[in-house]
Amino acid sequence: MSIPRIASLQQQSISEVLTTSTTIATTSTNLPPIDKSANNNKTTQSSANIKKLLISNQILSKNNLTKQSLTTKYSQEASMSAQQNSPLDINQNTVNSFTSSINPPPPPLYIITPTYRRPEQLAELTRLGYTLKHVVNLYWLVIEDAEEPTPQVTKLLQKINVPFSHLVAQMPAKYRKNKVKPRGVSNRNRGLEWIRANASDGVLYFADDDNTYDVEIFDEMRYTKKVSMWPVGLITKFGVSSPIVKNGTVVGFYDGWIGGRKYPVDMASFSVSVRFLLSRPNASMPYKPGYEEDGFLKSLSPLKLTEIELLASNCTEILVWHTQSKKNPNAMSLDMGKYNNTNLVHLRNILV
Repeated sequence: MSIPRIASLQQQSISEVLTTSTTIATTSTNLPPIDKSANNNKTTQSSANIKKLLISNQILSKNNLTKQSLTTKYSQEASMSAQQNSPLDINQNTVNSFTSSINPPPPPLYIITPTYRRPEQLAELTRLGYTLKHVVNLYWLVIEDAEEPTPQVTKLLQKINVPFSHLVAQMPAKYRKNKVKPRGVSNRNRGLEWIRANASDGVLYFADDDNTYDVEIFDEMRYTKKVSMWPVGLITKFGVSSPIVKNGTVVGFYDGWIGGRKYPVDMASFSVSVRFLLSRPNASMPYKPGYEEDGFLKSLSPLKLTEIELLASNCTEILVWHTQSKKNPNAMSLDMGKYNNTNLVHLRNILV
């Protein structure tokens, strides 16, 4: 719950206490005689409650001042070099409205989200964006498989107001005609390039726009030293993809499709330290459908299973779910002869 919301609730509580006291005073003449000492105790207790709530509000006011100073600090620290960015890339260095009063701030998170134009795109980015808005010290890299940024996406990102860069990275032409496409690889590799050019510390995470995230996982992953892993729900017929943990160590992987992979894990199941990534200058994701995660993790070698950090209570909880939106057909074209000069023209411009 945000500080303004808590303050609002406490102010409401003060009003309720005052209203209750007034009601007792105005209706007491209609009541039978009562013990004055008991009434004095109630009045004293009400006064004490009011005093406590007023003190709480004073504390909240001090916290808000701290929050404002930290917001200024974050705004200054969020200014990052964009020399490596395409002229088409859109950068907005802002601070989200959920900035914590923690000082110093926790390690930064760099969230890489590949996306492409489709009927569900704006809906899924909306859901993910307002989840990320609850996470402090976070920078969101939204990377489209497109020639140029989609204006509707840029407008949405500005509205959500999480610090972001809106980048583009098209899938290479030689892969576009494949029956099974390596979707999202060019986007994620573009994100890795951006991090190498602009970051020196923190943690990176590949967050697809169709997944569902418990915000707790973001707080846990930000202290990753090399590579962290955790379970992901709704994966294959097994229902979950997870490291197999015995005595606090990874001894294997539980997944509905192993496929000869060294790391049979889901894209949403791991995070990587930025410093560790920078120590592996050749690390990247391969254009090989089904083996993107495995190929990327292997490119970080040497990496021992014993070095993998286990999150989500030693991999006993599910904090990320591989949800999938129902695929929707493109919207029908609008009859401009019938609906021109109406609101439907604006709505149709939003739809795919």
